[in-house]
Amino acid sequence: MSAVPSSRAVPTPSAVGEGLKAAFRTHPAGVAIITASTPDGPVGLTASSVASVAVDPAAIVFSVTRATGSAGGLLSADTFVVHLIDDEHSELAQRFAVSGSERFTPEQGWSTLPTGEPYLPTARFALRSRALQVVPVGTSSVVIAEVLEALPGPQGRPMVYLDRQFHALPHQP
Repeated sequence: MSAVPSSRAVPTPSAVGEGLKAAFRTHPAGVAIITASTPDGPVGLTASSVASVAVDPAAIVFSVTRATGSAGGLLSADTFVVHLIDDEHSELAQRFAVSGSERFTPEQGWSTLPTGEPYLPTARFALRSRALQVVPVGTSSVVIAEVLEALPGPQGRPMVYLDRQFHALPHQP
């Protein structure tokens, strides 16, 4: 009798997958906190996979791992907000990267947009968006989203994610 693989089993990365992880550890990426409002309350996560896709229509792309927890809430929400953040938000980015950590507290500076999504007014930019397409890839989902509104915020020192750490870049006037 053969064992039936568990749908919750975490796949072991192949040699190529391990090489891909090593390659991207040395490739700096911008940092975003993506938030949404769900019937169970606000959800959010940290992402370093956000990229611009098109200007007309305005579109972005990002990926999330799993379709449960915060990622599942984002994927089921009608709209969400992609906050492009600066170095002053590194602690907040770390909180949103760890399941179960405290989120959306008044001390963190959150408010709510008139459309209901959690909003961080101190983010460099907040992009209110809606998913156009979600493509499953292994244990991840790639989200292609239309940007509905771009909300500018204060410009601090840009932050990148490199080798599993957040790093500040020099402030650009």
